[in-house]
Amino acid sequence: MRPTQATDHHEAGAPPAFRLVALARSPVRVRSGGPRGSDGSHGSCESDAARSGPSADRPEPDRCGGPDGFAGVRAADRDVRAAVSRVLDQELAERLERSRAVDPVFADDLALRVAHFTQRGGKRVRSQLLWWAMRACGGGDDTSALAALRLGAAVELLQTCALVQDDVMDRSPRRRGRPALHADIGAQYGAAVAPDRAGRFGEAAAVLAGDLALAWADDLVAGTALPAGTGHLVRRLWGDLRTEMVAGQYLDLQGQITGSRSLSRALRSACLKSALYSVERPLALGAALAGADGATTGALCSAGRRIGMAFQLRDDVGDVFSDDEGTGRPAGGDIREGKSTCLTALARARAEAAGDRLALTVLDRALGKHDLSPAGLEEVRDILRRTGALATVEAKAGRLVAQGLRRFDAVPLDPAGAGPLRELLVAAAGGTPAGSAARPEGASANRPAGRPEGTPATPPAGRPEGTPATRPAARAQGSPANGTTADPHPSTANAPAGRPHASPPGGPTASPATGPATRVTAPAPAPAPQHDTPLSLFASHSEDSRA
Repeated sequence: MRPTQATDHHEAGAPPAFRLVALARSPVRVRSGGPRGSDGSHGSCESDAARSGPSADRPEPDRCGGPDGFAGVRAADRDVRAAVSRVLDQELAERLERSRAVDPVFADDLALRVAHFTQRGGKRVRSQLLWWAMRACGGGDDTSALAALRLGAAVELLQTCALVQDDVMDRSPRRRGRPALHADIGAQYGAAVAPDRAGRFGEAAAVLAGDLALAWADDLVAGTALPAGTGHLVRRLWGDLRTEMVAGQYLDLQGQITGSRSLSRALRSACLKSALYSVERPLALGAALAGADGATTGALCSAGRRIGMAFQLRDDVGDVFSDDEGTGRPAGGDIREGKSTCLTALARARAEAAGDRLALTVLDRALGKHDLSPAGLEEVRDILRRTGALATVEAKAGRLVAQGLRRFDAVPLDPAGAGPLRELLVAAAGGTPAGSAARPEGASANRPAGRPEGTPATPPAGRPEGTPATRPAARAQGSPANGTTADPHPSTANAPAGRPHASPPGGPTASPATGPATRVTAPAPAPAPQHDTPLSLFASHSEDSRA
């Protein structure tokens, strides 16, 4: 796979051939007390596909608003998920039109499946995080807003690539309550060939489908007009996002083939696949589009990394303990594939320390056993409870959420996006331990010093409702609300070199006396993440890191 390279767009430059309307550059952004945006139309969004009319095998593009269905910042604020979906609908309609011109069979078999998989989507948490980070960091002009929606759509296509190929690697027959893409396309030709041949064909086709989704994602980024001065950083973050996604997936595979049961390796994979890919990088992209300074972006990323790690820990628990109906995937998939998750690695470390041969035997027998029975899975669940691994992981997830929210609350952000972003982070992590989500009494939501109290932020429409299906049914009793884990390695993404972590964010603020201050662009791209950080985030007792 050779992803395309995104490029900067200049004011006077011609838009790419597939773009419909040239986008104007925005003026220098300033921080002010309320949302910056317009509800006005930006011209026709009707594409060639739209003019030819919708069909059963082609998504109908949005017909109202401006380019990419953009109807204004406030309209997107009301329902970010719908705004991103409108961008996807138009882009996918154009892509299907062009795919059909290449070859109708390719369009019907592969391109259409990629489009439908992406449109059905999930909660679109990553694209919502990107949007609300942009708004919380003071972005809101039309250029940064439309760029945020397009990058959000690109992230959703990247997620399609990840999920389609992940199902092949995991040999998972279902995704989101439907046949996985490789199973679906294999079944289409199953009557004509032997089952093993049809299965192999489906897997190979799904690899190509993932490649196609990645190519479309890169095309979206390359065709996006970016706010002045942000192109280099956005391209760097987009490249890091893709690389980290692949690295995390490879560590999963490498751990299965080598039989690695190391807690540190499981945590590193979790950091790459969830903390960075699912939370931290979308936040950094949104902040970059808004022109946020390095200290603000670094603090947001530090919070996001903790929230993302908490999400992955709870997802590990949910994979073992949730039912098929709640997750849309078979329970115990990670156990059957032999993945070394934080949960199983910790259980093994505890069993080894206690000399618990029975627990080690159960884990060794079950991990990697593809035909593991429900009774065998229940034995694993019992070991996870009995060793205390389940209670420890649940409690640790709660403490990470509390740490992340404390860091988030210390950052001066625009109220237009701070409140919705905070709620989305809490929901993405699967809820919050008692006493840790509420802001300190009398404190406003990330209100910069001197800013008048503004209109309460609107909750993000379309955010995950309640607790995700992967959240464990019961929380360990007695887990501390605010956590005691040492936190010595904050995220350094986008933070200026040499700034102590304890230094307050240096972003500009507005005051009624002096008026809005001009935002300063981040001085340098994000440095590479420190991959030994996840273990220090997780381990609060020495026994937790002995694996």
